[in-house]
Amino acid sequence: MEINTATQSPAIGNVTERPTTGNATATVTERPATVNVTGSAAGRPLAHHPAPALDAAARTELAPRVQGPVLLPGDDGYDAERSGFQAAYRHRPAVIVGAAGADDVAAAVRFARDHGLPIAVQATGHGLSAATDGGLLISTRRMTGVHVDPKARTARVEAGAVWGPVVEEAARHGLAPLNGSAPGVGVVSYTLGGGVGVLARTFGFAADQVRSVDLVTADAEQRHLTADNDPELFWALLGGGHGLGVVTAMEFALLPVARLYGGQLVFGGDLVDEALATYLSWTETVPDELTSSLALIAYPDIPQLPEALRGRYLAHIRIAYTGSAEEGERLVAPLRAIGPRVGDDLREMPYAESHTIHRDPSDPHAYSGDNAMLGGLDAAALRRVAALTGPAAPVMTVVQLNHLGGALAAAGKADAVGHRDARFALRLLSPLDGTDLTAVRALHTEALAAVAPWRLGRSVNFLFGEHRDRADAAEVARSAHGAEVHRRLAALKAARDPRNLFRFHPYEAAAAAREPLPVASAVSPAS
Repeated sequence: MEINTATQSPAIGNVTERPTTGNATATVTERPATVNVTGSAAGRPLAHHPAPALDAAARTELAPRVQGPVLLPGDDGYDAERSGFQAAYRHRPAVIVGAAGADDVAAAVRFARDHGLPIAVQATGHGLSAATDGGLLISTRRMTGVHVDPKARTARVEAGAVWGPVVEEAARHGLAPLNGSAPGVGVVSYTLGGGVGVLARTFGFAADQVRSVDLVTADAEQRHLTADNDPELFWALLGGGHGLGVVTAMEFALLPVARLYGGQLVFGGDLVDEALATYLSWTETVPDELTSSLALIAYPDIPQLPEALRGRYLAHIRIAYTGSAEEGERLVAPLRAIGPRVGDDLREMPYAESHTIHRDPSDPHAYSGDNAMLGGLDAAALRRVAALTGPAAPVMTVVQLNHLGGALAAAGKADAVGHRDARFALRLLSPLDGTDLTAVRALHTEALAAVAPWRLGRSVNFLFGEHRDRADAAEVARSAHGAEVHRRLAALKAARDPRNLFRFHPYEAAAAAREPLPVASAVSPAS
């Protein structure tokens, strides 16, 4: 039986990777600024206020400078342009520039700088972490170019490209990128966060394969960066790169992978405890060529789900192995021995079908999530997490445990990816439609406390939703890196963006002003 979680569970989100800025290319219906998020960290509803708008003179100044659309509050297309995959929060900028290319991005940054407007960037909106209320939003969804060089084994993508077309084009040449599990996730922001993907243990972080980055910096200059011509900024962008500029293009290496052995094993709720213990011990025995994760999902009893899933609590073990199918069968035998399976679709597949392993949802929805990068873990602690988040939990929570290590732990890489020594990533994700955000955060905090003895920090790729109103917001921002890397990134940010134009990103969400943002003299409240 195939478990199609992409259509069956709106709470799964992107459970192998997550970019931190992005946009949805599909039409998105009108939503309020927050969707049924009924509690803030202070227990108050998140308010909706009219977005500030540029005056006519400022719009007249900006529009001739760019090829893409310039949208103000109330314009046709404004709401669709600012909407993305994350439906719980939306940017409410004073002006949107729908960038058609790098020149448009540079012109938008220059205009924002000259008018004192803070800048947000969005491609697909999967990882919106700090929504602007005012300022300028650069939407890169039109910049979708993908070029694969089969001889050099590289791909060059524009800022708005998503993984699906990259995987498809690379597969034509027997190659594969280090993509995540969901084909609709934006390439650039996923990679800037590090990028833990389908082949992570075999080939490392997506950031490790980047050859060059095209960047518009806070001075509105376009720069082509490599590890040789600006090693400090190049280092910072990869794994710590949000808030240092707007990436307009990226080139990265492709790997000679044309097929793999993979899929899911799915076990019923009566075998969850056995699945957790077996999976943990099994991860100590597998080679680096095998990347896996375990997810726990308490499916709601709703008619939209197949009858076989309604109201069931299931454990999904996802497998991606670059070795032979025969050896893959031998490696997964201890997992199959857990007991009867609700689903088992492990098989040989072309790499172009790798997205079918996790079957992430493709429709926009509202969600919030937290995570912990762990130096170790035992079965008792994992069972405690399962007990807190299972069918009896006050709010629905999807739990995913990613097995790390292997090539992810390689030292000496020229990037700022944090917590390479982690053995596991524990991720919690809850839907927010009709759910109190305070209750979600309380449950996530309690569940993550169960693994506190092994906690190293957080992965920015798996930090979902707005966190800057949390009481521990500063700690959340610091936890993505070790102390020395955090200090180095902060110093570079101060030097390269002293006016803090690029402030809507996970690392600085904690430090972002809690008061309404300045919108300069060219902006007035919209009626």
